[in-house]
Amino acid sequence: MEQSGGIQASLGGRYATALFGLARESKAIDAVEASLATVKAALAESGDFRALTMSPLVRRADAEKAIAATSAAMKLDPITTKFLGVLAHNRRLNQLPAIMRSFRGLASTFRGETTAEVTSAHPLSDAQVTELKQQLRQRVGRDVAVELAVDKTLLGGLVVRIGSQMIDSSIRTRLNTLAHKMKSSDGELAVGVKG
Repeated sequence: MEQSGGIQASLGGRYATALFGLARESKAIDAVEASLATVKAALAESGDFRALTMSPLVRRADAEKAIAATSAAMKLDPITTKFLGVLAHNRRLNQLPAIMRSFRGLASTFRGETTAEVTSAHPLSDAQVTELKQQLRQRVGRDVAVELAVDKTLLGGLVVRIGSQMIDSSIRTRLNTLAHKMKSSDGELAVGVKG
């Protein structure tokens, strides 16, 4: 299995590669991916869960017990449950965001998809996500898996990242661009009056 140097180089990337290998051998890529999506949502919604994964003050044994209970409550698949236990034991739960991002990229590559990180000002409906995937597929020429995030400071529109390419149609960026153009044209007017 080929991996990009960037994924293998980082600690989170190495863990993600190991998890992906286990999931692939067990034919459970979709199940693990679904479980990781559940974990990602829990990290976004629960301050307690975030503190459990990020705080260096949580003792190893306490983290392991809490992760086991949380995994059962979230009904995570067995591979992800065991993997989270390993992370807790190794005191690497703080690597979860990087691991989830890398795993998603590995799974997308395995399926022949391209991954797009899509940030919107408000949550997108299922119909909007479907339409967005179709538009992105036309643009890049293959299936696109989307990772959704919400950033209310965008005011409206979307920011889409596909690899090193970024498409920014957010209202915030449009307003900033307009403000910059207005400042530039004021300067040109001032120079024209002086000359």
